[in-house]
Amino acid sequence: MSLNPTLDGVEQRVVTALKRHTTYFLIEGIVLIILGAAAIAVPLIATLAFTIFFGWLLLISGGVGLVSTFSLRPAPGFWWSLLSAILAIAVGFLLIAKPGNGAVSLTLLLIVFFIIEGFSSIVFASEYRQNLPGRWGWMVASGVVDLILAVLIFLQLPSSAFWAIGLLLGINMVFGGATLVVLALDAKKALPPT
Repeated sequence: MSLNPTLDGVEQRVVTALKRHTTYFLIEGIVLIILGAAAIAVPLIATLAFTIFFGWLLLISGGVGLVSTFSLRPAPGFWWSLLSAILAIAVGFLLIAKPGNGAVSLTLLLIVFFIIEGFSSIVFASEYRQNLPGRWGWMVASGVVDLILAVLIFLQLPSSAFWAIGLLLGINMVFGGATLVVLALDAKKALPPT
């Protein structure tokens, strides 16, 4: 008998859904692995594709923001909303028109992200060292890796702008795809037929 029947019900629904859709998880995982391997093999194309895609997202969101800002003109914050929409359109246009320059800018943002993430992980780990005795070392290691990545990418600028985003995106896709494949295969083996 379970102490928490609600949690058991949710868990059973998750297990049932997982069993029912293992083929989709498997296909998605394989596709992610293939796309990730392609991004790793040709990081320049993946970086430029990501930059252009991100530019289109900003351009479209800025356009929608501009329309909604003018339709809600009497609302407070009109000028800030207008400025935000125009900025999104301008940055989106620049990323699409000059993806090489956009890749450099996005790489600089990636470096800043790794620095902030690295320091945050190290500080978090040191603050929770007593609460997470077996795991805090891994968190420190993760923070150190983030800082090393930031330094390596920064030292190779501007050339790193053309491989860093595509390579890291590819690695992420391969690991995400592998996780889905393992999850789907384990679910097929472990779960009873529905």
